[in-house]
Amino acid sequence: MPKVGMPEIRKPQLVEATMAAIDEVGLAGASVALISRKAGVSPGIINHYFGGKHGLLEETMRSVLRQLSHTVIEHLASVDKNDVPGRIKAIVAGNFDSYQVDNKVVKTWLSFWAQAMHDPQLHRLQRVNEKRLLSHLRHELKQVLPADKAQFVAQGTAALIDGIWLRGALTPGGISPTQAQSIITDYLEKQLAPYL
Repeated sequence: MPKVGMPEIRKPQLVEATMAAIDEVGLAGASVALISRKAGVSPGIINHYFGGKHGLLEETMRSVLRQLSHTVIEHLASVDKNDVPGRIKAIVAGNFDSYQVDNKVVKTWLSFWAQAMHDPQLHRLQRVNEKRLLSHLRHELKQVLPADKAQFVAQGTAALIDGIWLRGALTPGGISPTQAQSIITDYLEKQLAPYL
């Protein structure tokens, strides 16, 4: 966690430099020295304010998660509150927004997920993200589905979002937001048809 007094202008520079370094050489090769060079700051700044690379990775993921949350809320704001399929599509669109599928952000996500399996702080961030997605989905689905079915469809939709994202991240062509929306829409139509 950054210490109080970290100039707000430096945080975005350091987050961007961290993602650029991970994109270029992977998490293991993204040293404090490389990140600081990319950000145009001394390595001491990173160590002082973030306690090293781990703290900077945590702040980078917090930034990516804030962007994701903001984007999902922005997409939801443009859809009628009674249009459940439209609102689920908005949540999906937020998760496959151009920022989230940018190559350096994708590689940062993959590095984060790998580290989160072994690091309690990063694992907690991942759990917050997972719970937020399921909460958004359940909230919308409960308008038209019984609670247990809403939970089931929310989990299925979240699994599709994560699975399609991961599969796309690991293929040469990258993530296709259009294909993701199409697959998830097909799933939703089948799940919601008996209730609409």
